Amino acid sequence: MKIYEQILALLYSVFPKALFTLNIAEEIARDEEFVKSLLLNLKKKDLIIDIKKNPKGCLYLKRTRWKLSDSTYEAYKKRQNIQNP
Repeated sequence: MKIYEQILALLYSVFPKALFTLNIAEEIARDEEFVKSLLLNLKKKDLIIDIKKNPKGCLYLKRTRWKLSDSTYEAYKKRQNIQNP
């Protein structure tokens, strides 16, 4: 799906930074709950990982940050190198 590709491309562009669900929803102009369901599907496929703690190690109560898994990042990086030699 194109929306999955948009999410992965966005997370690739900011890697290794993690984005909150709200930030991703705003960037791709979609409803936050809809984006959250897509993110959970991507997590099940091990394409992205969720971060439930802030940089100080405290758990977020209602928020989640997302970033590409290392293997997904490497796959995107290889694909970019092939397309742009």
